[in-house]
Amino acid sequence: MAGHSHWAGIKHKKGRADKERSKIFSKLSREITVAAKLGDKDPDMNPRLRTAIQAAKQANMPKDNISRAISKSEISGDKNYENLRYEGFGPFNTALVIETLTDNKNRSASSIRTVLQKNGGRLGESGSTTHMFSRCGVIHIDKEKISEEEAFEIAINSGAKDCFGKEDIHEILTNKEDFYKIKSKLEKKIENFAYSAIEWRALNYLDLNKDQSKKMVEFLIALEQLDDVQNIFTNAKIENLT
Repeated sequence: MAGHSHWAGIKHKKGRADKERSKIFSKLSREITVAAKLGDKDPDMNPRLRTAIQAAKQANMPKDNISRAISKSEISGDKNYENLRYEGFGPFNTALVIETLTDNKNRSASSIRTVLQKNGGRLGESGSTTHMFSRCGVIHIDKEKISEEEAFEIAINSGAKDCFGKEDIHEILTNKEDFYKIKSKLEKKIENFAYSAIEWRALNYLDLNKDQSKKMVEFLIALEQLDDVQNIFTNAKIENLT
């Protein structure tokens, strides 16, 4: 679930073991439940819920799991989750922005701190790394669905900042505050996106060699294994390990 930064692009190509898929489904379910609890149960009326459901479908989560997660939002006395952001530094002084969805912030901070310290990193103060990133909306459309010219025209007419061609997808960037509005406009033209989310994008990337990249990937996987961690963004440019 790590943000679709350079790390996520590599991670998605690595495939998923069953136990990893189970953990991902658990995190996606939590986001669906919270989104439904905070807004309308109808995804057409709730952009956050709609985005969470789309992410679940992209991860091949069964429809029953999605329905259960929405229903869970109606149970009174359910745990209250909050979105918390942690900033810090990982191996090789790489910058990190870590987004969590947690019902216990002390547990979240403690578990994140432990993984960072074990890998030569540290938690930072609020604002210690976010100035190295920009916050933006990101939408990916499969190239087979639409031509480059059409993608660019739709993106710009919808108010997006830019549109790029990348390997097998078109990447559309928006201002953070315009993300849901532009996404809704694009949904009228395109049935399904390959990916969509609000990300922290590094302004500059730190190049890592192959050995450093291997250690960085192991560290990011360990961080992502924590139940409370939803997304990880880093300025590490990880060398392709395949």
